[in-house]
Formats: sequence, structure tokens, C-alpha cells
Amino acid sequence: MIIVLKTNIFSQLETQVRAILDCFNQISTVDFDFEDVDNILRIEASQNITKEVASLLNSYGFLCEELV
Repeated sequence: MIIVLKTNIFSQLETQVRAILDCFNQISTVDFDFEDVDNILRIEASQNITKEVASLLNSYGFLCEELV
């Protein structure tokens, strides 16, 4: 499953965000698109963990919402 999220994460925070997302065993791939106006975070996961990821990143002060 591919999860696409709109964020306010920029390239200098990529390492920090990757470390935060390490707690999810369901995630196989994490990619960022910092050239997109929405600073896209694209996650490949074995199941739908969109709400959990958004909630966790929001708790760290990041804007993170699902793009539909």
C-alpha cells in the first residue's frame, strides 16, 4: 500500500523524520518530494497506517495530512 501525505517537512529534517518512522515495522520504503509544493512524504507499507503516521508526526509538531 502506498500512503501519500502532505507535510511541512523540509530536507534538513529528513533524517529526524526517518528516525521517528523507524518505529513502524509495516513500513518498507520512505520517500520525500521536497520539490513539490506540498512537501510530499510517500510511504510504502504492508497495511494502512496513515492515521497512525499522521498522528505521530503531528505529535512531534509536523504538519502531516493525507492527500486523497
